[in-house]
Amino acid sequence: MKDVLIIGSGPAGYVAAIRCAQNGLDTAIIESKAEFGGTCLNVGCIPSKALLDSSNKYYQAKEHFSEHGISFTEQSFDLGTMMTRKDDVIKKLTGGISGLLKGNKIETINGTGKIISKHQVEVTQSEDTIILDAKNIILATGSKPIELPFARWSKNIVSSTGALNFIEVPKKLGIIGAGIIGLELGSVWSRLGSEVVILEALDEFLPSADHQIAKEVQKEFTKQGLNINLGCKVQDTIDSKDSVLVKFVRDGEDHELDFDKLIVAVGRTPNSQNIFDSSVEISIDSKGFVDVDQYCRTNIDNIWAIGDLVRGPMLAHKGSEEGVMVADRIIGKKTEMSYEHVPSVIYTHPEVAWVGKNEQEVKTENISYKTGVFPFAASGRALAASDSKGFVKMIANESDDTIIGIHAFGPSAAEIVQQGLIAMEFSSSAEDLALTIFSHPTVSEALHEAALSVNDQAIHIGNKKR
Repeated sequence: MKDVLIIGSGPAGYVAAIRCAQNGLDTAIIESKAEFGGTCLNVGCIPSKALLDSSNKYYQAKEHFSEHGISFTEQSFDLGTMMTRKDDVIKKLTGGISGLLKGNKIETINGTGKIISKHQVEVTQSEDTIILDAKNIILATGSKPIELPFARWSKNIVSSTGALNFIEVPKKLGIIGAGIIGLELGSVWSRLGSEVVILEALDEFLPSADHQIAKEVQKEFTKQGLNINLGCKVQDTIDSKDSVLVKFVRDGEDHELDFDKLIVAVGRTPNSQNIFDSSVEISIDSKGFVDVDQYCRTNIDNIWAIGDLVRGPMLAHKGSEEGVMVADRIIGKKTEMSYEHVPSVIYTHPEVAWVGKNEQEVKTENISYKTGVFPFAASGRALAASDSKGFVKMIANESDDTIIGIHAFGPSAAEIVQQGLIAMEFSSSAEDLALTIFSHPTVSEALHEAALSVNDQAIHIGNKKR
């Protein structure tokens, strides 16, 4: 009998396995796919970032290198080479995970796992079925893209997975959904020459981001060529051999648009089907999420669920930290997670990132607050790099100056927010960051100045009059 059996080897599952092994537990991990790493590594986070980086290098060479006195007689790209590089990155990382699992003496099992009793998992393999016993079971089966009933997957209608494997650049590309995935994929293909039209059902752009940030993001992405249309309710699609006709309603009027390819990026749904027998009464909510407590324990005390399978943002880093928490709690440690401090990032260029509360949330919760904003246009390092779009915004509690939100749009936004998140984990005040020395010149100085600005003490911009 294993101490721990883990079903799924994505960022939640493999991290849980490694921490379990570090904790001295006899651990095995079950994966139905040929490669370890789950969606994030194989068809999500990593390949999309590889293409975002490649496409941005081409776009910068084409549009902005002349500002630095660098010119080319002709700019061109080879999509096949970009895709090969992307695949090589995936191969290196999947190989790395296999090495980590082996190095930690974790047994790896290929097959489809299904819980058949409190302490048993049935694994269906290509030729046979085996039954494994375990003291603890961790479900980490991840999620999959939502397929719309009127836009079924095909050659021309694809999920985020299909959008990472186009063999040629679509002349006209439609995207349903203006969330993180839609914006990132739209940026990739727009930079490479597609005419990109995004259809978003909501009337508000990036509602989970701070409104001040979202407004600037929409303005900048529109300048970059993303045609973002809000309040568009897609009703139907007609998929022909060479194009897709999309029918939608906007402001009460019917519209139609033709696209070469259509990406459906309206979110993801948990892979909670067929992961346990009906006799195993694990509780699942109406949206397919496995019900868990704050420590990711299900209603069956030795069965846990983590990552995209449970409540909270579907983010790799959130799933990984849940894996660590569960592995520690299995051996009796009191590890817990701070769900209020899970950062979000959109890896466009400029980047968008945030953590904690935004301004609309603090208003709704009637929290007395103050803000500080510093634009990258006043950052020497950002100007030197011709990368000065956007700003950093800090929100602090009026009563005790504690930082309750950090939001950034601009160069290295994710890294800047991560610095602020470390401060928030220690309940730092805006003054604490204001009194911290930041290297000069760095784009991180924008966080320093935003902290100073909270209390009207910014050095390199004028301070607001109260």
